[in-house]
Amino acid sequence: MTSEIINPRGAAGTERADAAGTAEAAASLLDPVFALHRGGKMEVASTVPVRDAADLSLAYTPGVASVCAAIAEQPELVHDYTWTSQVVAVVTDGSAVLGLGDIGPGASMPVMEGKAILFKEFGGVDAVPLALDTQDVDEIVETVARLAPSFGGINLEDIAAPRCFEIERRLQERVDIPVFHDDQHGTAVVTLAALRNAARLSGRGLAELRVVISGAGAAGAAIARILLGAGIGDVALCDRKGVLSADRAELTGVKAELAAATNKAGVTGSLADALAGADVFVGVSGGSVPEEAVARMAPGAFVFAMANPTPEIHPEVAARYAAVVATGRSDYPNQINNVLAFPGIFAGALRVRAARITEGMKLAAAEALAAVVADELSPSKVIPSPFDTRVAPAVAAAVAEAARAEGVARR
Repeated sequence: MTSEIINPRGAAGTERADAAGTAEAAASLLDPVFALHRGGKMEVASTVPVRDAADLSLAYTPGVASVCAAIAEQPELVHDYTWTSQVVAVVTDGSAVLGLGDIGPGASMPVMEGKAILFKEFGGVDAVPLALDTQDVDEIVETVARLAPSFGGINLEDIAAPRCFEIERRLQERVDIPVFHDDQHGTAVVTLAALRNAARLSGRGLAELRVVISGAGAAGAAIARILLGAGIGDVALCDRKGVLSADRAELTGVKAELAAATNKAGVTGSLADALAGADVFVGVSGGSVPEEAVARMAPGAFVFAMANPTPEIHPEVAARYAAVVATGRSDYPNQINNVLAFPGIFAGALRVRAARITEGMKLAAAEALAAVVADELSPSKVIPSPFDTRVAPAVAAAVAEAARAEGVARR
């Protein structure tokens, strides 16, 4: 059996599956997802013409030598005469890919390519996917640090906790460009933006709210930190064993730090126990929350059940008790989608050649994102659509301004 598939660039490819092939292989030939991915989703395109010998002499030898010599004498010129300060490396070890788990670097590449095209389509930022064939922290840090001179920023992607925390910290200590683990901070920025608008809609301030977070991994930890930085009233963070609290002696590392900084109310026990009287549920863990636990939340509560594809609380169940419901899905209102954050954050950071992305820059991004729809608020619209063209420019401008204010801008 022969089938012709057209890839996204318009080049035809012919793939054969003989009679002995599996049904899955044959079906993949007709699957539009496979058709779109055939040949990859990216290409490298030049920004200058190479039409004749004169063009060639400017773009390459001998002309390029004078530019190289100038950069060798004044290293900072690399940012003016190469793409370095305008491109992001999207780096993964393939250990925590999109709910698929530890599938390895090769299998992660469709996601990394996808991330790169989202950078370009939504933020105008060039990005290169780099899937590393190691899960050793030292090797990842060393590899990325040595590659860093080729890039203006590092976006860490789909790296499992807890090593993602150490990798981000150590890399930012080694390099003078932004290092941003989007699974942590992108999720946190968008969550805060949506929560700000939900609070505005209900006439409450963040300081009045008690939040329960299900999931103490990368996203949960970052959400807890950004909410505390934004002045939230209280946060209770839960893992599989229940609420992180000072009486849990087995906690170490990040979880121990979070236990010391959260849970002012001293809640103990399970997630269901923590939800009693809570104003906000934030789910980044998967699993399922029983309806009776949701019913025990405070009146006018907010439910952000963001596990994909199956939210921790079904939106229709959440709507029976909550004033605002958000998910990670595109087929329900209020999608908490990282694409609302990372393209604009990096665009703003690269614009001013920021040395790092600070907490103040993340808070500024969240406020700017919330402000995009501040005059259009309703229970079904506390966050913009990912396709709202106002988003990336607003976030980028706010991040650039915050970078200058915090002294990390170099342009």
